[in-house]
Amino acid sequence: MKTDGQASRTGWLLRLRVYLDAFRLAPRPFAKALWWRVLGKRVRARGQFAPLLSASRHAYDVWIGQASLPIGSDSGPQIVAVVGQGPGHDVTCGSLARQGIPVIADAAEAADGSWLLPLTPGDLLADGAAATYRGAAATARADILYADDDLLDGRRRRTRPHFKPDWNAELFRHQDFMSGACILRCDAVRRFSGTVPVDLARAALALSGQPPQHVPHILHHRRTRPLTVIPPVDKPAAGTPLPPVSVIIPTRNRADLLKVCTDGLARTDYPSMEIIIVDNGSDDPETIAWLQEWASRAPDRHRVLSAPGPFNYSALNNLAARQATGTLLCLLNNDIEILEPNWLATMVRQAVREEVGAVGARLLYPDGRIQHAGVVLGVGNAAGHAHRFMRPEEEGYHHRHSLPHFVSAVTAACLVVRGDRFDAVDGLDEANFAVAFNDVDLCLRLNRKGWQSLYEPRATLVHHESVSRGLDRDPVGAARFAGEMAALQRIWGTATLVDPWHHPQLSRASERFALAL
Repeated sequence: MKTDGQASRTGWLLRLRVYLDAFRLAPRPFAKALWWRVLGKRVRARGQFAPLLSASRHAYDVWIGQASLPIGSDSGPQIVAVVGQGPGHDVTCGSLARQGIPVIADAAEAADGSWLLPLTPGDLLADGAAATYRGAAATARADILYADDDLLDGRRRRTRPHFKPDWNAELFRHQDFMSGACILRCDAVRRFSGTVPVDLARAALALSGQPPQHVPHILHHRRTRPLTVIPPVDKPAAGTPLPPVSVIIPTRNRADLLKVCTDGLARTDYPSMEIIIVDNGSDDPETIAWLQEWASRAPDRHRVLSAPGPFNYSALNNLAARQATGTLLCLLNNDIEILEPNWLATMVRQAVREEVGAVGARLLYPDGRIQHAGVVLGVGNAAGHAHRFMRPEEEGYHHRHSLPHFVSAVTAACLVVRGDRFDAVDGLDEANFAVAFNDVDLCLRLNRKGWQSLYEPRATLVHHESVSRGLDRDPVGAARFAGEMAALQRIWGTATLVDPWHHPQLSRASERFALAL
């Protein structure tokens, strides 16, 4: 047994290895992060350091050394387990016996009022997991409680933690993050027999009238997890009509960008689409001439609205939305490059679902890295783009960037929403969010009405971010951004909020789902 001094020295040694790994794997980004720290830019330095440190193979060991489970209960509801036959069966049963959980032969033997823990042979229950589950079950309204997990390698070393989101039904369609790491109220599965965790969990889910409840702690050490299924591009069902869409593009000058964007719209395979360009005071002769010529090509589908004055992204889109004729609105930046013809139909098929509000695409930088894969609240104490700077072909955080799933918000650089729902929340907030965070605020107001934001990676486009308007590096722009960030924190509490689709053990400084150390 290690003394406190030995444990402390081991902890410091692990931390040193994490920093050395980060420097070895990415010396230039590491040096940049260190430089920001030297300059006193703590938030920026944390944002740079977090994904670098998390990439170290020792990072999870450091986290394990500082982690602890909440105080659970030894007197809560009874938990019984079923374990399938196979290699590791006895090891799993021994893990259960050490925490006072009896093993039954079949789920059908479970008594009403108790909870069932289905495990795959070879998986282990984390120390203290039974008490944590009992404590959660004592007050649970749900019929299913699921927990976080990690994997055991060949040397039984803990690796690859999965800090899961709160219940995300859309993500679960493609990634079973629940089976084998949950307990089920026995009343919900008493009609079923068997020992297979996937079968029992899905039976309970089908019968339950409540969404599963997340217990945000590592309670399972597993040999394997169910495979993630990355869905193919949707094919429209024959004879299924797609409603008309109004595409809204605010712009000022930069005809070269507009041509790329509208050429992509011309190649888009969609049956009924009007395009409204909102001209925010263009004074470039080439752009003015091009707008006139473009509108004359198809006056029944092409419109240009004149809206001079200070740039207010919310006001420009609201102006066009009031005049749009489509059932759905597509908010689109003028610096979007369209890659394939089915992107809009893919997004619309999601946006017409009853439970869905705003739908956002996966956006790439021109070099192919991810610019947007949904928005995470609380990153930088405001909101950040999930999985930014990753390559789409990378696994990333459990393939999350490749899977359609519910998110807290999506970017309005390419956003589809039903027009009546846009109107129901009074559109974009022109007063508080003229330029930044208006999309986040819109999505949160839609979510509050029960219309959940959804990220759709099967619609992938290129975003030449802020090319036409520039970045907010001047004092006026920086002051405006600070004011809009303060408004987001005041209205939505993002300075302390933990995004339900993120996790308390993931860094608030990083958009890369990095481990919080």
